Amino acid sequence: MTRHRFASAAAAFSLALATFSFAGVASAEQKVAVVDVQRAVASTEDGLRAQATLKKLFDNRQQELNKKQVDLQRQREEIDKQAKALPKDALEKRVNEWQKQMMELQQIFVDYNKELEKKQKELTDPVFEKVMGIIKRLATNESVDVILDKATVAYVRTDLDLTDKCIQLYNSGAGGGAAPAPAPAPKK
Repeated sequence: MTRHRFASAAAAFSLALATFSFAGVASAEQKVAVVDVQRAVASTEDGLRAQATLKKLFDNRQQELNKKQVDLQRQREEIDKQAKALPKDALEKRVNEWQKQMMELQQIFVDYNKELEKKQKELTDPVFEKVMGIIKRLATNESVDVILDKATVAYVRTDLDLTDKCIQLYNSGAGGGAAPAPAPAPKK
């Protein structure tokens, strides 16, 4: 029995050593890289244009919201000043109106956020798709087996980061180039 255990242990050790050696050889042959996909999308010429468009839209919406918020703040201050002078019914009516306007403002804020998210998706999805196509081509051209999103990696050597190369290829028109212009509306 002892001899059988020794033979089994030796066989298991040999199998483990062979598996470890094979895994070491296999992993040495694999090439891994990273791309900061978010930065790549945002740093392309089309991504920068999308950001500028979104900022302009956001700023316009923010000005509208700020104006309404200041108006509601002013109304609230008036209500507070007149609270003792107004009859209870009139005060209650003004407070209810103010609360209704405040809820409407909150709904407008939610609607604006949804609109901005939709517009962001509309502007950046085509850029994202082209960046992903470039990443796939980079993997093929550079014989990279795996390209990870840099946001999911704790550490990576800078020489394994293909983000700048991806941005350059996108902006140069390689791999699909610029995002297509929106199709013109059909004429009626």
